Amino acid sequence: MTTEPRSQSFWTWWICGLLLCASTINYMDRQTLSTVSVRITDEFKINDSQYGALEMVFGLAFASGAMVFGTIADRINIRWLYPIVLLLWSLMGFLTGFVETYFALLMCRMFLGLFEAGHWPCGLITTQRLLSPENRTLGNSVLQGGTAIGACITPLIMMYFLTNEDGNPTNVPGSWRPAFQIIAAVGSIWAVLWICSTRSEDLAPRPREKSAPGEPDPQQQSETFFSAIFTWKFLALVVTVICINACWQLFRAWMPKFLQTGRGYPEQSMLGFMFFYHLATEAGCLSAGLITRLLFQSGISVHRSRMIAFGICAALVATGGLIPWLPAGDRLFAVLMMVAFGSLGLFPCYYSFAQEVSSQHLGKVSGLLGTIAWVTTSPLQMVFGRYIDQTKSFDLGMALCCGLPLVAWLVLFTIWPAPRPVTE
Repeated sequence: MTTEPRSQSFWTWWICGLLLCASTINYMDRQTLSTVSVRITDEFKINDSQYGALEMVFGLAFASGAMVFGTIADRINIRWLYPIVLLLWSLMGFLTGFVETYFALLMCRMFLGLFEAGHWPCGLITTQRLLSPENRTLGNSVLQGGTAIGACITPLIMMYFLTNEDGNPTNVPGSWRPAFQIIAAVGSIWAVLWICSTRSEDLAPRPREKSAPGEPDPQQQSETFFSAIFTWKFLALVVTVICINACWQLFRAWMPKFLQTGRGYPEQSMLGFMFFYHLATEAGCLSAGLITRLLFQSGISVHRSRMIAFGICAALVATGGLIPWLPAGDRLFAVLMMVAFGSLGLFPCYYSFAQEVSSQHLGKVSGLLGTIAWVTTSPLQMVFGRYIDQTKSFDLGMALCCGLPLVAWLVLFTIWPAPRPVTE
């Protein structure tokens, strides 16, 4: 007797809700550092190059973890692997609240990146196995959307801990530390909910299914990992993930410092703006999934629907090319909101493309793509930090990054194989 998968049910979307919560915790643990980046650089007496090194070490460790946990995810049941990696990265976030030296901070960031990398292979395998192709972009939007929620909540938590009873910023050294510890402790609650909500058979590989209209034919039984990666699809995704990750991660890491030291906003104004910035990223992320689904329901193929949604998001991010000419004010905020909306909306589309490369080796495929993305883009953090130290300006680097998603869209449009027509 076979166990019928509980797809397209309340339970399925409940699990997607847990994925959203995991992404929220993931980004809260990650974003705490950049939110207090000015305090960190002052308290540990480091320059922007050294701060960039913190981001680079995190990224390189993430790159290693993406391949390691991607490989493991193809072999071990996600029901058990997922809570293990989440508890491990939460532990690293908790320990960050106790560090006293730059080296200790560096080590905590390194292991945080290593274990956080396990989140994405686990999450993508879950949405692939639970959702049909036409619903995966929306499911991936929910998965990715948690990152924006985490990034929205983190400034509010930091504002609470960094504000005294009179409503003014506190200058007490170490006032940021309790936030790291409290945020990290939330991971244990998620792990219990996940174990209670899933069964081992729920996340087993699904039986092979007929493709949705406009989708490529399913992979053959003889598919190997190497046959999946030596393809035009994989090459297109390599370029895509490098471009969109470089843009997203640079803004994630440097936006608070850009607003404070680049445009002169006080810390409280920066924290308030970061809340709305990441609220816009959440709106963009969910909108990408909804746009794809609505376009599919109107008769447009799944592939073309994803390409349209990706193109809209890339065009919005490109407006960031105006940053060098925008002083502090409403026009700068408006442009940054468009960048925010588009930059996270790119990822659900990318994940859905990646899920079509291989059904049997998704963990390794997504892990390898993650490794390539972080190995190539993480050194840019230190390069950008050195550029800021030398020029005292963020503008040119941020503006150039905003053009990268359009490059990714052009590559996808040019070399992604045309979907085969579906025949009965």
